[in-house]
Amino acid sequence: MKADEVAQWMLAQVEKDGCIYQDDVVDHLVKAKADDLLRENADGNLVIGKAVLDAFKKITETTVVWVRSEFYWRWRVAEDEPGREARG
Repeated sequence: MKADEVAQWMLAQVEKDGCIYQDDVVDHLVKAKADDLLRENADGNLVIGKAVLDAFKKITETTVVWVRSEFYWRWRVAEDEPGREARG
């Protein structure tokens, strides 16, 4: 599995459900045995690796935002401020 494939899968989930949670992506990668696309954060948790995040950003930079407080991506709405992060 390649980072671009995961990014496309993530986009398909956003198209289907309106959002995608980081934990769901991590679970998908673990089940697919794609450990090379994961990394461990400072707290010792598995998170999405940079290659996947970069690939996802490349295809959704203007259409999807990251909601940091809840750890998910969703479609951008008119009320969102410029940039990748949303407030909620």
